[in-house]
Amino acid sequence: MKRKLLLMWLLVIGSLGFAIPQSWAQGVPEQMALAKEYLRQNEYTKAEGLFSKLIEQDVQFGLVYPDYLKTLLALRNFKEAEKLVKRAQKKYPDVPAYSIDEGRVMQASGNTAAAEKKWAQVVQTTTPENVYGVATAFQQADMLPLAEQAYLKARQLSGSEKTFAAQLLQLYAFQRKTDLLVDEVLRQVKSNSVPLTYAQNLLQNTLRDEESLTMLEQRLMTAVQAEPDATPVQELLIWTLLQRKDFGPALLQTRALDRRTQGGGTRVLSMADISLRNKDYTTAIEGYTYVMQQYRSGELYPIARQRIIQAREEQVKNTFPLDKEKIKLLAQEYESLLQELGRNDRTAEVIKELGELQAFYLDAQPEAVKNLQEVIAMPRAQPNVVAEAKLILADVYLLRGEPWESTLLYSQVEKTHKEQPLGYEAKLRNARLSYYKGDFELAQSHLDILKLATSREIANDALDLSLLIIDNTGMDTSAAALKEYAAIDFLVFQHKYPEAMAALDKLLIKYPGHSLTDEIYFQKAELLQQTGQFPEAAKNLQFIIDNPKYDILSDDALFLLAKLNEENLKQPEKAQELYNNLLVKHPGSVFVAEARKRLRKLRGDKV
Repeated sequence: MKRKLLLMWLLVIGSLGFAIPQSWAQGVPEQMALAKEYLRQNEYTKAEGLFSKLIEQDVQFGLVYPDYLKTLLALRNFKEAEKLVKRAQKKYPDVPAYSIDEGRVMQASGNTAAAEKKWAQVVQTTTPENVYGVATAFQQADMLPLAEQAYLKARQLSGSEKTFAAQLLQLYAFQRKTDLLVDEVLRQVKSNSVPLTYAQNLLQNTLRDEESLTMLEQRLMTAVQAEPDATPVQELLIWTLLQRKDFGPALLQTRALDRRTQGGGTRVLSMADISLRNKDYTTAIEGYTYVMQQYRSGELYPIARQRIIQAREEQVKNTFPLDKEKIKLLAQEYESLLQELGRNDRTAEVIKELGELQAFYLDAQPEAVKNLQEVIAMPRAQPNVVAEAKLILADVYLLRGEPWESTLLYSQVEKTHKEQPLGYEAKLRNARLSYYKGDFELAQSHLDILKLATSREIANDALDLSLLIIDNTGMDTSAAALKEYAAIDFLVFQHKYPEAMAALDKLLIKYPGHSLTDEIYFQKAELLQQTGQFPEAAKNLQFIIDNPKYDILSDDALFLLAKLNEENLKQPEKAQELYNNLLVKHPGSVFVAEARKRLRKLRGDKV
């Protein structure tokens, strides 16, 4: 009966508009949640009403304090805010955060000078023992420069330049204080206080513009010249040069480091390999030559001896028009190397490279097949070399009109190297085979898997071919045009350039204004470049650049046209203009880093 009466009384009060006190209806956690919600919604008066009661419960002080102070400052109730901070200081005299909050109240009330004085006092009283609390409080208040000063004060008192290095590095990086960041990195790297990889990651994530990278390179170069024995600094300089794709200067520093540390040539061989992968053939050849000359009796000699021929081969293959005499000389070099080192599992890669030259450049397919089969049959040859030989042999079978043999070998490599780059490469070649045959549906099924490949280069190639198929199989006529274009692609694969060029011209006439038009002009430009017809190649590229509807290939066309002007047409000013256009119009292009490097070289920039 009493319970019923109480409920009725509460309902009457509610109907008359009287508010029931929160403490009657809710416990402390519910009140806290409600207060925070009021604060989140900027209903500061309601939030203050709850926080003022909750703060009186000592057990809740630390939880309520930050939001209550925020609420009071939002209400500009500086008197109550000051009282709250004083109470906190009295309650916890050893917590520096409350002194920082006192300064915040002063600043909010308009007394900036007093606030800055208070914060300066906090910094001056910072010690190595309490610095983490002080710096954290400054950081939470978004006062990063003062957090930085606190760590510097604590470092001064500690007497060691190594202390609080990680914290200062993070603060400099977050604030983009590049000069101070580089100073600190140099200081710590010299003394081995931070791992080199940590410093590299920090710099990579912070120094993203060309100006900052140039500054870093200059500072490191100066530091190396001042202290040539500082190995970590020289390693950091080499890393920086690699980020900018300056392989020549990077090799120069690597050779100096190898000589000074008697490194055995390992670093130089690795640098030459990196240069070769990035198509800087001149630098790669210089690196391999150094290893061969300096370590003639060492275990790296045969590796360098082999790879220098590979570098020369890539250089010849990418110098247009192709010089057949140089190709023959390369084959002779491979034969000479095999006579010197023997035909065994250690020289399997040499035999494989010779087979590829014979098949695709010397029209000696029977000899190529024999060499490649020899590698595949070697029981102790490295699995990757055997797989590469299978891929090349599969390509040879494709040249000979035996696609089923090709598919068999591609599929073998897919199976033995599943989820590995060579396995992905095999699947890509299987996709291309289906594409050449005009079976676009089967090709697409392979490509859909490859788009997720861990190798960026393979994933990009798969995406490009996939887009080509998707974009050109939507209309009744486009699939027919794509089949003809794929057949021309196969002619290019077979190095039948005159036939391919004639077929491309016919395709332009047969399908005027087709969506394949940009691809056709770009293919023509590449073939004209490879056959030494550079002015004609430039005209085809300019056609793509001048037509907005061919935007997909415009950065490819710009970069290739710039290279043509730089390397073949000998027009350095025009090349500079084109590289600049690429950087401005296509800042996200995959060619940006290489364009910047070439632009620096053309301008004669000095570090």
